Amino acid sequence: MNCEQIGARLSDYLDGAVSGQQMSEIVSHIDGHESVEGCGACAGELKAWRATQDALTAVGPVKAPADLALRLRLAISHEKARRESRLMDRLSLAWDNGMRPALLQIASGLAASVLLLGSMLALMNMVGAPPAVQADDEPLGAMTQPHYRYSTMGQDGVATPHDSPIVVEASIDTLGRVYDYTIVAGPRDATTEKQVANQLLNSVFEPASAFGVPIRGRVVLTYSGVLVRG
Repeated sequence: MNCEQIGARLSDYLDGAVSGQQMSEIVSHIDGHESVEGCGACAGELKAWRATQDALTAVGPVKAPADLALRLRLAISHEKARRESRLMDRLSLAWDNGMRPALLQIASGLAASVLLLGSMLALMNMVGAPPAVQADDEPLGAMTQPHYRYSTMGQDGVATPHDSPIVVEASIDTLGRVYDYTIVAGPRDATTEKQVANQLLNSVFEPASAFGVPIRGRVVLTYSGVLVRG
Protein backbone atom coordinates (compact mmCIF):
# COMPACT_ATOMS: atom_id res chain seq x y z
CA MET A 1 0.00 0.00 0.00
CA ASN A 2 1.18 3.57 -0.65
CA CYS A 3 1.25 6.42 1.83
CA GLU A 4 -2.21 7.71 0.87
CA GLN A 5 -3.79 4.30 1.47
CA ILE A 6 -1.87 3.89 4.75
CA GLY A 7 -2.95 7.33 5.99
CA ALA A 8 -6.60 6.53 5.25
CA ARG A 9 -6.40 3.43 7.47
CA LEU A 10 -4.43 4.71 10.47
CA SER A 11 -7.51 5.52 12.53
CA ASP A 12 -8.96 2.07 11.87
CA TYR A 13 -5.52 0.54 12.64
CA LEU A 14 -5.45 2.14 16.10
CA ASP A 15 -9.01 0.96 16.72
CA GLY A 16 -8.19 -2.59 15.61
CA ALA A 17 -10.75 -2.37 12.81
CA VAL A 18 -8.49 -3.66 10.01
CA SER A 19 -7.81 -7.18 8.82
CA GLY A 20 -4.67 -9.08 9.76
CA GLN A 21 -3.15 -8.68 6.30
CA GLN A 22 -3.84 -4.90 6.28
CA MET A 23 -2.29 -4.57 9.75
CA SER A 24 0.86 -6.42 8.58
CA GLU A 25 1.16 -4.18 5.53
CA ILE A 26 0.77 -1.01 7.64
CA VAL A 27 3.47 -2.17 10.12
CA SER A 28 5.83 -3.15 7.32
CA HIS A 29 5.30 0.21 5.59
CA ILE A 30 5.91 2.26 8.74
CA ASP A 31 8.70 0.18 10.43
CA GLY A 32 10.29 -1.18 7.25
CA HIS A 33 11.55 -4.72 6.69
CA GLU A 34 14.84 -6.32 5.59
CA SER A 35 16.61 -3.72 3.38
CA VAL A 36 13.56 -1.46 3.04
CA GLU A 37 13.45 1.51 5.40
CA GLY A 38 10.27 2.52 7.09
CA CYS A 39 8.19 5.50 6.04
CA GLY A 40 8.94 8.41 8.34
CA ALA A 41 5.98 10.47 7.16
CA CYS A 42 3.45 7.75 7.92
CA ALA A 43 5.23 7.03 11.23
CA GLY A 44 4.84 10.70 12.21
CA GLU A 45 1.19 10.68 11.22
CA LEU A 46 0.61 7.52 13.27
CA LYS A 47 2.29 9.20 16.25
CA ALA A 48 -0.04 12.18 15.89
CA TRP A 49 -3.06 9.86 15.76
CA ARG A 50 -1.89 8.13 18.95
CA ALA A 51 -1.39 11.47 20.71
CA THR A 52 -4.89 12.53 19.77
CA GLN A 53 -6.30 9.22 20.96
CA ASP A 54 -4.44 9.50 24.28
CA ALA A 55 -5.71 13.04 24.77
CA LEU A 56 -9.31 11.98 24.19
CA THR A 57 -8.88 9.06 26.55
CA ALA A 58 -7.54 11.39 29.26
CA VAL A 59 -10.52 13.67 28.97
CA GLY A 60 -12.89 10.80 29.75
CA PRO A 61 -16.62 10.58 29.06
CA VAL A 62 -18.55 13.84 29.12
CA LYS A 63 -21.37 13.90 31.63
CA ALA A 64 -24.75 14.70 30.09
CA PRO A 65 -26.45 17.89 31.34
CA ALA A 66 -29.07 17.38 34.03
CA ASP A 67 -31.75 18.98 31.85
CA LEU A 68 -30.90 16.98 28.71
CA ALA A 69 -34.19 15.07 28.77
CA LEU A 70 -36.16 18.33 29.07
CA ARG A 71 -34.21 19.87 26.19
CA LEU A 72 -34.87 16.85 24.01
CA ARG A 73 -38.61 16.96 24.76
CA LEU A 74 -38.73 20.68 23.96
CA ALA A 75 -36.81 20.16 20.72
CA ILE A 76 -39.15 17.34 19.67
CA SER A 77 -42.20 19.46 20.56
CA HIS A 78 -40.92 22.42 18.55
CA GLU A 79 -40.14 20.22 15.56
CA LYS A 80 -43.62 18.68 15.71
CA ALA A 81 -45.20 22.14 15.86
CA ARG A 82 -43.14 23.28 12.84
CA ARG A 83 -44.21 20.21 10.86
CA GLU A 84 -47.88 20.77 11.71
CA SER A 85 -47.55 24.42 10.74
CA ARG A 86 -46.01 23.48 7.39
CA LEU A 87 -48.80 20.92 6.84
CA MET A 88 -51.49 23.52 7.52
CA ASP A 89 -49.73 25.94 5.15
CA ARG A 90 -49.72 23.30 2.41
CA LEU A 91 -53.40 22.47 3.01
CA SER A 92 -54.30 26.16 2.93
CA LEU A 93 -52.37 26.62 -0.30
CA ALA A 94 -54.08 23.58 -1.85
CA TRP A 95 -57.47 24.96 -0.77
CA ASP A 96 -56.76 28.38 -2.26
CA ASN A 97 -55.39 26.99 -5.51
CA GLY A 98 -57.68 24.02 -6.07
CA MET A 99 -60.75 23.44 -3.91
CA ARG A 100 -61.99 27.01 -3.51
CA PRO A 101 -62.21 27.77 -7.27
CA ALA A 102 -63.90 24.41 -7.87
CA LEU A 103 -66.50 25.04 -5.14
CA LEU A 104 -67.13 28.51 -6.48
CA GLN A 105 -67.78 27.05 -9.93
CA ILE A 106 -70.15 24.44 -8.47
CA ALA A 107 -72.00 27.10 -6.46
CA SER A 108 -72.29 29.32 -9.53
CA GLY A 109 -73.65 26.41 -11.58
CA LEU A 110 -76.17 25.54 -8.86
CA ALA A 111 -77.34 29.14 -8.61
CA ALA A 112 -77.77 29.27 -12.38
CA SER A 113 -79.78 26.03 -12.32
CA VAL A 114 -82.07 27.34 -9.56
CA LEU A 115 -82.57 30.57 -11.47
CA LEU A 116 -83.40 28.66 -14.66
CA LEU A 117 -85.87 26.43 -12.83
CA GLY A 118 -87.56 29.43 -11.26
CA SER A 119 -87.86 31.09 -14.65
CA MET A 120 -89.41 27.96 -16.16
CA LEU A 121 -91.95 27.69 -13.33
CA ALA A 122 -92.87 31.35 -13.71
CA LEU A 123 -93.31 30.87 -17.46
CA MET A 124 -95.53 27.83 -16.89
CA ASN A 125 -97.72 29.83 -14.49
CA MET A 126 -98.02 32.59 -17.05
CA VAL A 127 -99.01 30.22 -19.86
CA GLY A 128 -101.63 28.44 -17.79
CA ALA A 129 -102.16 26.07 -14.91
CA PRO A 130 -101.90 22.32 -15.55
CA PRO A 131 -105.13 20.34 -15.82
CA ALA A 132 -106.61 19.12 -12.54
CA VAL A 133 -106.15 15.46 -11.60
CA GLN A 134 -109.33 13.51 -11.00
CA ALA A 135 -109.78 12.00 -7.57
CA ASP A 136 -109.89 8.46 -8.95
CA ASP A 137 -106.70 8.80 -11.05
CA GLU A 138 -103.93 6.39 -10.13
CA PRO A 139 -100.56 8.22 -9.95
CA LEU A 140 -97.80 6.47 -11.86
CA GLY A 141 -95.73 4.34 -9.51
CA ALA A 142 -98.05 4.90 -6.51
CA MET A 143 -98.54 2.10 -3.98
CA THR A 144 -101.82 1.77 -2.10
CA GLN A 145 -102.76 -0.24 0.95
CA PRO A 146 -105.82 -2.53 1.08
CA HIS A 147 -108.98 -1.03 2.54
CA TYR A 148 -112.37 -2.39 3.60
CA ARG A 149 -115.27 -2.12 1.14
CA TYR A 150 -118.25 -4.07 2.51
CA SER A 151 -119.37 -7.30 4.22
CA THR A 152 -121.96 -9.74 2.92
CA MET A 153 -123.18 -10.41 6.47
CA GLY A 154 -123.08 -6.88 7.86
CA GLN A 155 -120.98 -5.48 10.68
CA ASP A 156 -122.92 -6.15 13.87
CA GLY A 157 -119.91 -6.45 16.16
CA VAL A 158 -118.58 -9.51 17.91
CA ALA A 159 -120.40 -10.84 20.97
CA THR A 160 -117.91 -11.54 23.78
CA PRO A 161 -117.99 -11.90 27.58
CA HIS A 162 -115.67 -8.87 27.69
CA ASP A 163 -116.65 -5.30 26.97
CA SER A 164 -113.53 -4.47 24.93
CA PRO A 165 -112.72 -3.95 21.22
CA ILE A 166 -110.96 -6.63 19.15
CA VAL A 167 -108.04 -5.49 16.99
CA VAL A 168 -107.23 -7.80 14.07
CA GLU A 169 -104.41 -7.73 11.51
CA ALA A 170 -105.61 -9.40 8.29
CA SER A 171 -103.68 -10.47 5.18
CA ILE A 172 -105.50 -9.63 1.92
CA ASP A 173 -104.83 -11.40 -1.40
CA THR A 174 -104.93 -9.85 -4.88
CA LEU A 175 -108.70 -10.55 -5.15
CA GLY A 176 -109.51 -8.60 -1.99
CA ARG A 177 -110.14 -11.69 0.19
CA VAL A 178 -108.68 -12.52 3.62
CA TYR A 179 -106.34 -15.53 3.56
CA ASP A 180 -104.84 -15.16 7.06
CA TYR A 181 -105.37 -13.09 10.20
CA THR A 182 -104.08 -12.51 13.75
CA ILE A 183 -105.94 -11.11 16.76
CA VAL A 184 -103.56 -8.41 17.97
CA ALA A 185 -105.57 -7.20 20.97
CA GLY A 186 -108.77 -8.20 22.73
CA PRO A 187 -110.31 -11.55 23.76
CA ARG A 188 -108.91 -14.67 22.10
CA ASP A 189 -111.35 -17.34 23.24
CA ALA A 190 -112.69 -19.89 20.76
CA THR A 191 -116.11 -18.23 20.45
CA THR A 192 -114.59 -14.82 19.72
CA GLU A 193 -112.13 -16.24 17.17
CA LYS A 194 -114.96 -18.04 15.34
CA GLN A 195 -117.01 -14.83 15.06
CA VAL A 196 -113.97 -12.85 13.88
CA ALA A 197 -113.22 -15.53 11.26
CA ASN A 198 -116.82 -15.38 9.98
CA GLN A 199 -116.67 -11.59 9.77
CA LEU A 200 -113.39 -11.71 7.81
CA LEU A 201 -114.45 -14.49 5.44
CA ASN A 202 -117.54 -12.49 4.46
CA SER A 203 -115.71 -9.17 4.06
CA VAL A 204 -114.60 -7.78 0.71
CA PHE A 205 -111.56 -5.47 0.46
CA GLU A 206 -109.96 -3.32 -2.16
CA PRO A 207 -106.59 -5.05 -2.62
CA ALA A 208 -103.29 -3.24 -2.31
CA SER A 209 -101.69 -2.13 -5.59
CA ALA A 210 -98.37 -1.10 -7.05
CA PHE A 211 -98.23 0.67 -10.40
CA GLY A 212 -101.96 -0.10 -10.69
CA VAL A 213 -101.39 -3.87 -10.35
CA PRO A 214 -103.11 -5.67 -7.41
CA ILE A 215 -100.69 -7.12 -4.86
CA ARG A 216 -100.97 -8.77 -1.45
CA GLY A 217 -101.16 -6.51 1.57
CA ARG A 218 -102.19 -6.20 5.21
CA VAL A 219 -104.85 -4.19 6.97
CA VAL A 220 -105.70 -3.56 10.64
CA LEU A 221 -109.40 -3.81 11.62
CA THR A 222 -111.20 -3.06 14.89
CA TYR A 223 -114.40 -4.83 15.90
CA SER A 224 -116.54 -3.49 18.72
CA GLY A 225 -117.11 -6.06 21.41
CA VAL A 226 -120.76 -6.60 22.35
CA LEU A 227 -120.91 -7.52 26.03
CA VAL A 228 -122.83 -10.76 26.68
CA ARG A 229 -123.60 -11.66 30.29
CA GLY A 230 -124.18 -15.29 31.16
